[in-house]
Amino acid sequence: MLDLPPEAFRKADPRPDPEFYREPRLVTHIDDAAVAAVTDLYRHEVPAAGAVLDLMSSWVSHLPPEVEYGNVVGHGMNAAELARNPRLSRWFVQDLNADPRLPLEDDAFDAVLCCVSVQYQQRPVEVWREALRVVRPGGKALITFSNRCFPTKAVAVWSTTGDEDHVRLVAAYLRAAGWTDVRAEDRSPGRRSDPLYAVVGVKPA
Repeated sequence: MLDLPPEAFRKADPRPDPEFYREPRLVTHIDDAAVAAVTDLYRHEVPAAGAVLDLMSSWVSHLPPEVEYGNVVGHGMNAAELARNPRLSRWFVQDLNADPRLPLEDDAFDAVLCCVSVQYQQRPVEVWREALRVVRPGGKALITFSNRCFPTKAVAVWSTTGDEDHVRLVAAYLRAAGWTDVRAEDRSPGRRSDPLYAVVGVKPA
């Protein structure tokens, strides 16, 4: 279990998240080199022709353009952003901080992605337990993040700690949710780029 008090997941801005995300933001939240590092991770870890769930997605999913996937389902907070995403087969809007239950079938996906958004999760173990449910045995969770965020919407435990702590925290989320073979990687492109970290977990067979 994750031994953190409730106040660790409070935010400086207590307004409901749908209010904050009402207006679309058609931008990327990390620089081009960090985006390329995310894409390269997906290229090597997400099976071609597989089914993919892109949690907390936006108008781009950073999947490699040369790879075809069987099905890419997107989840996010803004319908206009998701509608602009050309990689999504279908999508849905849901506030996971209010309700972490995913409206998806068991064992439906080969991989679940979450790019530069884990810092906003107030019920992360519940979310990643749900992600575990909808991924097939042997499937992967791929969580990527940097040191950039909306500071008023990041949870307190994220805002008050540094990069190494974030890596340990995200790995603890996955382990507490039941993922195995959890590993962390520093995939930062270089000093002149945004840092990029990845935490990967596997659903037990």
